[in-house]
Amino acid sequence: MNMEPFDLVIANGQIVTAADTYTADIGVRGEKIACIGRGLRGRRTIDASGCLVIPGAVDVHVHLQMPLGDITSSDDWRSGTMAAAHGGTTSIVDFVDPLPGQPPLQALEERLAEAEGQACIDYGLHMVLSDVSGKTLAQLSRMIDVGIPTFKLFMAYEGKCLTDDQLYLALREIARLGALALIHAENYPIIRLFVRELLAEGKTEPRWHPRSRPAIMEGEATGRLIALAEMAGAHACIAHISCAAVVCQIRAARARGLPIYGETCPQYLVLTQDVYERPDFEGARYVCSPPLRAEEDQAALWKALADGTLQVISTDHCPWWWQDKERGRGDFSRIPGGVPGIETRLSLTYHFGVRAGRLTPQQWVNLCCTRPAELFGLPGKGKIQVGADADIVIFDPERVMPLTAERLHSQVDYSIYEDITVRGWPRATISRGRVLVEDGRFIGLVGHGRFIRRRLV
Repeated sequence: MNMEPFDLVIANGQIVTAADTYTADIGVRGEKIACIGRGLRGRRTIDASGCLVIPGAVDVHVHLQMPLGDITSSDDWRSGTMAAAHGGTTSIVDFVDPLPGQPPLQALEERLAEAEGQACIDYGLHMVLSDVSGKTLAQLSRMIDVGIPTFKLFMAYEGKCLTDDQLYLALREIARLGALALIHAENYPIIRLFVRELLAEGKTEPRWHPRSRPAIMEGEATGRLIALAEMAGAHACIAHISCAAVVCQIRAARARGLPIYGETCPQYLVLTQDVYERPDFEGARYVCSPPLRAEEDQAALWKALADGTLQVISTDHCPWWWQDKERGRGDFSRIPGGVPGIETRLSLTYHFGVRAGRLTPQQWVNLCCTRPAELFGLPGKGKIQVGADADIVIFDPERVMPLTAERLHSQVDYSIYEDITVRGWPRATISRGRVLVEDGRFIGLVGHGRFIRRRLV
């Protein structure tokens, strides 16, 4: 038995996993968890007394440095991953979105070049499929070979929205390859119709955004997608679920044994559509798609997380400078969609989930850490066990944190949670044995993050 001191020991903390809670020390050698026991000796020891010790959080849906026409989302790879680390997230999955006619492998190389030397935490990538020609579908197996086994399909947005036959072709190939589809499910023809009608009536303010994308049509699109996935034999995860109508569709599909999964986000769990009514264009900061919904939708989402209907809490982090949001003055449809959230997910779901009695600590860890890593194929992530990556968060359940723009670390000039103060915040974030953040200070290394070659099991 190796009696040498461990490189790092996290002592006296209450370890919380997706299945259990217990008190023990964690010994780290190099980048891996080497031992879980009591009385471990380390070259450095962090006393975690009074804290929860959990796996590093895994956010499988973020948009860093994402171009939209002539603007780009405000967090780049450096600022976004640094903010993630402050909030206890040690792995993310972003996107590769090829330009029209661009070979997917070339788009991947360009995306990897952007992240190289800039990412502070480990990262994977989904591949966006806007082109489902035979030539493109023939390249999907190569994507899987290089570590991208998940593909994003859109039922919304100009230039990305796939027709039903195109969706089916993509899902059929994804099923053949044993890959996973991640779906943005909304009824885009209805959205376009409602936007045209609202603008023609002079209804241009942010308050009309949710009225142009009704919950019932998000549910309709999800039901249609589930039918197509069932015919194709595909595994599919519905992204950023906002409403009870979608929950009902997924619950029914899973009751029939279909491999359909669901992801929601903190903004849908904490905020409601009332924020779009705020004066002076302030509602624009909350514009995202699908929109924020009513309180009854929020309640349905919490229940679905607790009963296992939904498996993943991600962020869909996509921040824009306020000046970019202001492009939509006079036309709500021109407001860039997306909200910041990469830093606040773990604490928001602890405060409003665990503290409020909606989730157990184990469910919280499963939804934010373990299940995302399992479902989206991040080997060694999201768990505390010997041999796993030493991605660990020491979480102080009593630390109070106002979620104001000046206290958070995303590269954006506002917070959508400005009026919220949470109780529960990371005291330290560790990635592959390296302490990245301690007591609110980033002490890690820019460029520490590695590309994760993911594989589904």
